[in-house]
Amino acid sequence: MSKRDSIQYAPDWTTVFYFFLLVTMGWISIYGASYDFEFEGSIFDFEQRAGKQFIWILTAFALGGAILLLDHRIFNYFAYIIYTTVILLLIVTIFIAPEIKGSRSWLVLGPVSFQPAELAKMATALALAKFMSRYNFKIKTWRDLIPLAFFIMLPFVLIILQKETGSALVFAAFLLMLYREGMKGIVLLLVTLAVVLFVVVIRFSISPITEGGGTWGMVLAMGILLLIQVVYAFFYTRHRKEALILLSGTTLFAFTSVVMNKWFVINYDYVALAIAGASGIYWLFIELFKRYRKYLLLALVTIVSIGFSYTADQLFNRILEPHQQVRIKVLLNMEDDPAGAGYNVNQSKIAIGSGGFFGKGFLNGTQTKLKYVPEQDTDFIFCTVGEEHGFLGSVFVLIIYWLLLMRILKIAERQRESFHRIYAYCVASILFFHLMINVGMVLGLMPVIGIPLPFFSYGGSSLWGFTIMLFILLRMDASRLERGR
Repeated sequence: MSKRDSIQYAPDWTTVFYFFLLVTMGWISIYGASYDFEFEGSIFDFEQRAGKQFIWILTAFALGGAILLLDHRIFNYFAYIIYTTVILLLIVTIFIAPEIKGSRSWLVLGPVSFQPAELAKMATALALAKFMSRYNFKIKTWRDLIPLAFFIMLPFVLIILQKETGSALVFAAFLLMLYREGMKGIVLLLVTLAVVLFVVVIRFSISPITEGGGTWGMVLAMGILLLIQVVYAFFYTRHRKEALILLSGTTLFAFTSVVMNKWFVINYDYVALAIAGASGIYWLFIELFKRYRKYLLLALVTIVSIGFSYTADQLFNRILEPHQQVRIKVLLNMEDDPAGAGYNVNQSKIAIGSGGFFGKGFLNGTQTKLKYVPEQDTDFIFCTVGEEHGFLGSVFVLIIYWLLLMRILKIAERQRESFHRIYAYCVASILFFHLMINVGMVLGLMPVIGIPLPFFSYGGSSLWGFTIMLFILLRMDASRLERGR
């Protein structure tokens, strides 16, 4: 065996170093967040959060080491079996898990609780990588996306049924991997359009235009839809005559409705929907009779967007739990609830702001030590960093995450097997999504959906899930150095 074939030289030690650094900083931050002035305890006190996390860290290291000793081919061979096993585990969890904080997502095994949803991300990444690494597979048509959507949506729906909306939303991160692997950008644009329409309809649904005459939410949403159509036809397909006809017709119809409102009660919601519906039929007519291509998709998107916007309120009220609805309303300035749904974010921003540029010093954070910030050692762990170590400490942590993400992308690019490359992009996408959402919600830029900061937040399920996912990637990457490859 040559020197480079030895397992001690095989792993990407730079990635291992970033992993060790983040886990260590997270452990110290957990100690700082859970520290109690009245009952001072050691960081190794197993009765305290930091001590328990230390045990999870040791077991995570053991898991990572064990994974590095496995044959890298088993992840490909057993990808579907791992995925199916985790899916069955998610189904079982729905029925036997106790209700904890309104959700049924934790399996309780004696003194230990575990969240199967943390393993679902890794299992889905393996299944997607195996399916997409088939010979000559490419994402060319919508038909190619159907099986991929199935792999993603099945755990998504099961986790939603566990009432863990935050964990389910993480599966949207796989869109980034699909885009990198050849999915057309139109899919990401459609997802972005859906989010924009949803936010606009919800945000401005409380703003009536006139008494009994509709709301600004639907009018603005349909206005955005029409603007996209005009820009598409005017600049992309360069059918400027058709774009101007649509713009003139919709403007005339809207102006007529405003004038008629002086004599009749006009519901502007229906006016906006009628204009948008007519525009969809208009583009369908052009596709069929003038044989201008590229308008059939625009017509279909228009019709689907109309239905989505019209039902946005119902989706908002039925899919999301009441406390989640309030959080989104607070974020969108629809409600002001500083003592309720907005309390966590307000206290988090106060803690981070009070840290200033250099921070108050380790164990000197008053907001966190006096327990003003709920969940400050789990979902809101980043506010502890901001208060105790200030702007400099926060930036340092984010730089380490950025370096880790860049390293994973580098690992992905150097893979010889498509299975390994696709899995690597899945890992990078999931980490990026978690980081963006968690830090964003702590800063008040994202709704509070309750997802942990990777390798940082307290909890064995999260640490185990991310460790397994990362070290599987390291084992795949290490296979490049084996003899005969």
